[in-house]
Amino acid sequence: MDLPMNRRLLRARPSGIRRFTALARATPGCISLALGEPEFPTPEAVKAEAKAALDQDRTHYPPNNGEPFLLEALARFGERRYGLTYAPEEIIVTAGATEAIYIALTGVLNPGDQVIIPTPAFPLYQEVAGLAGGVCRFLDTSRDGFQITPGRLAPLLNQRTRAIVLNSPANPTGCAYSAASLAAVGEAAAGRPIFILWDGVYRQLAYEDCPGPGEFRELRPQLILADSFSKPYAMTGWRAGWLMADAPVKAQLQKLHQYTVVSASSLVQTACVRALEEDLAPVVEGYRRRRDYACRRLGEMGLPFRRPEGGFYLFPFIGGFGMGSEEFCLRLIREGGLGLVPGACFGCEGFARLSYCCREETLREGLDRLEAFLKGLPEGPQAIPRSLR
Repeated sequence: MDLPMNRRLLRARPSGIRRFTALARATPGCISLALGEPEFPTPEAVKAEAKAALDQDRTHYPPNNGEPFLLEALARFGERRYGLTYAPEEIIVTAGATEAIYIALTGVLNPGDQVIIPTPAFPLYQEVAGLAGGVCRFLDTSRDGFQITPGRLAPLLNQRTRAIVLNSPANPTGCAYSAASLAAVGEAAAGRPIFILWDGVYRQLAYEDCPGPGEFRELRPQLILADSFSKPYAMTGWRAGWLMADAPVKAQLQKLHQYTVVSASSLVQTACVRALEEDLAPVVEGYRRRRDYACRRLGEMGLPFRRPEGGFYLFPFIGGFGMGSEEFCLRLIREGGLGLVPGACFGCEGFARLSYCCREETLREGLDRLEAFLKGLPEGPQAIPRSLR
């Protein structure tokens, strides 16, 4: 007997990133540059705080939205890093940025409402919007250097538009939105009932100053910020993040938080305060060094790409070999012993995502394998996007 289930859930797709990561792990001798998992451990001082919290029996329910000391620390951090002022009462400590994005989209979308997602994009946005009954409108940025232009944004806007999702620096491209891109979004949202959901999980890993959510200061009531401790502090397994929103919006979103996870773990919250004090300059410099090496190698292989401005991903164009991105990545695993993620998983065919947050020797070996694999392929018809030429 087939038992009925939620139709939206049945339509949701499992993560393609996880699928290709698992396939690489299951293939003997294969190495993976697929998952965005920092290779270094959580800083010792952060771990010490969590150990102390356990010794102090911080094992009971914390306040739903987070401990006051962490909310105050995040408010100071937001003013320093975003140039935006949020009171502790306008912040929710979440189970990673994933929960923050989930409650944000679920909280603002009614069935049939539309959300604009610039692609290539992290697949979470599309799947969560679908679970909320939303309709996704995709804005292809691959022809514009992964930037947003008014001419491509305007036709997607209508009376059902309720949210625009921004991720900068972005997964999977590593590109940061320019001031012009953010101005286009601001002009589209101004005076309309449209939320701007800013996913800033890679902002602390930017290699140079880039425009941020502070560009939307005048639209603060419409802005929702999602961020995370996972990537900058190598705390992916801690599942700690946060959401910031104008007080009336936050008051509604906290209901979803209470009825899904209740609260973030009590053990991690003092450790999160300590993490915000960490000097990330050595981390960023390490990723910059890996980026520069990977960019040089891809250039020598003749693969077009946009130079990342933050994060730890490269998104080279691999559409010149007469096959789709999924076939390319499947063959690369089976024949080349290297795992990447197809661009199709991010809504952008003809590309593949390469993660360089691994050990440098792993990155060298992975790029050696990619080069050897490419040398065995016949070149197909060249259709390099104009913005990458």
